[in-house]
Amino acid sequence: MPPETGPVLVTGANGHLGRRLLRRLAGERAVRPVVRSRRAADQIEALDLSDSPPVSILDYGDPAALTQTLHGCTHAVHLVGILRENSTSRYADAHERATCALASAAAAAGLDRIVYLSILGSEPGSANACLASKGRAEQILLAARTPALVLRVPMVLGEGDFASRALARRARASTAPLTRGGTSLEQPIYAGDVVEAIVAGTMRTGLDDLCLELAGPESLPHRQLVARAAAAAGVAGPRMLPVPYALNHALAWLFEKLAKNPPLTRAMLGVLDHDDAIDPSEACEKLGIELTSLDEMLRRCAVHETGR
Repeated sequence: MPPETGPVLVTGANGHLGRRLLRRLAGERAVRPVVRSRRAADQIEALDLSDSPPVSILDYGDPAALTQTLHGCTHAVHLVGILRENSTSRYADAHERATCALASAAAAAGLDRIVYLSILGSEPGSANACLASKGRAEQILLAARTPALVLRVPMVLGEGDFASRALARRARASTAPLTRGGTSLEQPIYAGDVVEAIVAGTMRTGLDDLCLELAGPESLPHRQLVARAAAAAGVAGPRMLPVPYALNHALAWLFEKLAKNPPLTRAMLGVLDHDDAIDPSEACEKLGIELTSLDEMLRRCAVHETGR
């Protein structure tokens, strides 16, 4: 363990993982949540945490504001990111610009380490705009003065989050249209395991300037994931209808042309259809964590959705 573990700044703290991280650290370590809006700050204040950390509202691309907020911190957890662009949110701002600002502020504040949550498949040279942007953000951090740990993860499933609700709806439906017949490989990881990996990244030694690929214990076709989710929910499961990738790609293109806030974009479709099949054992060993089984994470999410 590092000799000093002071407060942790958390960007994007109002997201599902951010709120889960704040609950995990409550009463154990001081946190400084950072968000972009009053509405986001209200989401954190509604958690009613025991230590009620003050929430900072600022522009993630403002190095001066971040430096001031980082004063006295030893670590930062960078959770900012988007899957799809719209008229007001662009990959370059959400990923590269925000990461540049944090790297600059971290150097000025003398942070021990930044933990960055990225996506499996992220590479600067990727043909996918989202994955390329995340890859460039990774490069910025790994080349910066402050040591960084990059955690690349696939679909994250946790009680009440967007991905779990979407999977539960699909599992309970009578029919489920699946891109390419649901043949893309999924390797979902439990949200609690991701949070433990992040906490380890702020506590353990030997994790400086690393990029670790972390995923759940099983990789399987999406259609099988839907069937397993249905079984966990105690339902028969849907009749699965194959949808050509080209059709969804064309629909995403149309959304991009006609909607200011498209529900689906080509880059988002590419991320969701990305094949995830890695061996997470090295990352688990370095982080000192154990993975939740696929059936257990599906059971927890299914029980939560049933109780809503």
